[in-house]
Amino acid sequence: MANGSLCSVWWCCAVACAAALVTVDALLVDITYVESAVARGAVCLDGSAPAYHLARGSGSGANSWLVHFEGGGWCNNVTTCLQRKRTRLGSSKEMVTQIAFSGILSDRPDYSPDFYNWNKVKVRYCDGSSFTGDVEQVDPTTKLYYRGARIWQAVMEDLLAKGMDKAQNALISGCSAGGLTSILHCDRFHELLPAGARVKCLSDAGFFINEKDVAGVGYIAAFFNDVVTTHGSAKNLPSSCTSSLPPGMCFFPQNEVKQIQTPLFILNAAYDSWQVRNILVPGIADRRGTWHSCKHDIDQCSADQLPVLQGFRDDFLKAVAEQGNSATRGLFINSCFVHCQSESQELWFSSDSPMLGNTTIANAVGDWFFDRSPFQKIDCPYPCDSTCHNRIYDDPSHA
Repeated sequence: MANGSLCSVWWCCAVACAAALVTVDALLVDITYVESAVARGAVCLDGSAPAYHLARGSGSGANSWLVHFEGGGWCNNVTTCLQRKRTRLGSSKEMVTQIAFSGILSDRPDYSPDFYNWNKVKVRYCDGSSFTGDVEQVDPTTKLYYRGARIWQAVMEDLLAKGMDKAQNALISGCSAGGLTSILHCDRFHELLPAGARVKCLSDAGFFINEKDVAGVGYIAAFFNDVVTTHGSAKNLPSSCTSSLPPGMCFFPQNEVKQIQTPLFILNAAYDSWQVRNILVPGIADRRGTWHSCKHDIDQCSADQLPVLQGFRDDFLKAVAEQGNSATRGLFINSCFVHCQSESQELWFSSDSPMLGNTTIANAVGDWFFDRSPFQKIDCPYPCDSTCHNRIYDDPSHA
């Protein structure tokens, strides 16, 4: 896979996800720029101010906060970060000023029964490091700012000043690279909130595993190492991991989750479509296109390919098992071919949403968050789950 491939695939995914969010009943929320962050160097790749969208809570949710981090991959070197700098994933100048809140972010009780009236925040992603980077020096030629960790801090301080410091309930969540953010910053988020608050973390499609591709090459491990090196992320990754492993390895949740003290819920597909397409079968590992049909539509996988996917699932479940079985942990691991399930209304909570044990994702997360009942379920192997909404990709140019 070429270095830019992860970014281009992510861009396509991001556009598709954004389109899926715009529904007739969606809540449209204006952008907020954290202009005060610029003076302290907490800026996007291009030096512009960080941003988020805030929908205020009401009633019983007035002192509850859901902080959701946008996804969008990573950039791992000057070339890919320069490409990203010219997009909404690297510059707030390129972001739309209003976005639709759907799924977990919905303001309707019939769409998000437990969080609908909370203060809901979607933090925009413009640093390319899952909010971990911090390099002081700026190359005068590239004018690239690697300041993800500073953005995280600046946004948190802005939200605390707007009432999050009085939160009684708080949940940090995110999709994909944003789901990784919620894992990497989970305990740090907890430390910012009042001592008596109920604080938990949700990672949606953020559990990326250290898996070799079908050609036997560990591409994703090398890629993450480059991300951490380029962005100077090591000092902002949990020391419990970096004290014993190379910093790049600490981008893999399987090396982090055991040490996380805050209650954490892992929502992920065991056949995560992004991981299959970019970690297991990146383009460079399939030059003859043998996997082309399979990685675009799991139902097209051959009798020879399915065991490889089942092997990926086995390795994914082993990685998830690294966190142990603490009662504070939540698990919703279904056997769908999909990536990110909390922001899409049809997947989060609707009449035909994916279910495990007759429970939707929304109800599973709500029950776990409010301690109504624990939820730790892992689906049977593909193709047993008839509730899945398996993704079919029609973008071969981004394979």
